[in-house]
Amino acid sequence: MPVYFESAEQPSTQDLADLEKIYADAPNWLLPPYSDAASLLEHGLSHNTLVTARFNSRLLGAALLEKQAQRWLLSHVCVRELTRNRGVARRLIEEASRLANEAGQVLQVLIPEDQPQLRELAQAKALVIANSAA
Repeated sequence: MPVYFESAEQPSTQDLADLEKIYADAPNWLLPPYSDAASLLEHGLSHNTLVTARFNSRLLGAALLEKQAQRWLLSHVCVRELTRNRGVARRLIEEASRLANEAGQVLQVLIPEDQPQLRELAQAKALVIANSAA
C-alpha cells in the first residue's frame, strides 16, 4: 500500500475532514496536553508541525513532528480506526526517522508513561523514546 508522508501546510477542506475523523478515533490518553482533538489539530496546523499519511488522496493517519534544535520529537501518532494495523503508523514513523537522519537529528517518539505496551513495542522497534519532561 503506497502511503505518502506529507507536511500538512495547506490542508484542503477534505483533508481537514479527514483529520477530524483520524483524531475522532483517538484514544483519550493520546490527546493530552490538548483538551480535545480540535485543539491538537489547531496547534499542529498553526505551528506547522502536523504531518500526515495519505493513501488514494485521503488522509489515513497524522502526527505532530517538532523539529527542535537537539532532536526531532514525534508525538500524537494516530491512524483512523478503519485502517489500523495496515502499516500507516509504521510509514509515518519510518519517514519521520529518515528525514530526521538526513537532517543529522535523532528522532524521538513521545509515548506516555502509562502506556507500557506501546513503550515496549517502540523499544522492540529500536525507537528512541522521549522523556515526557524533556
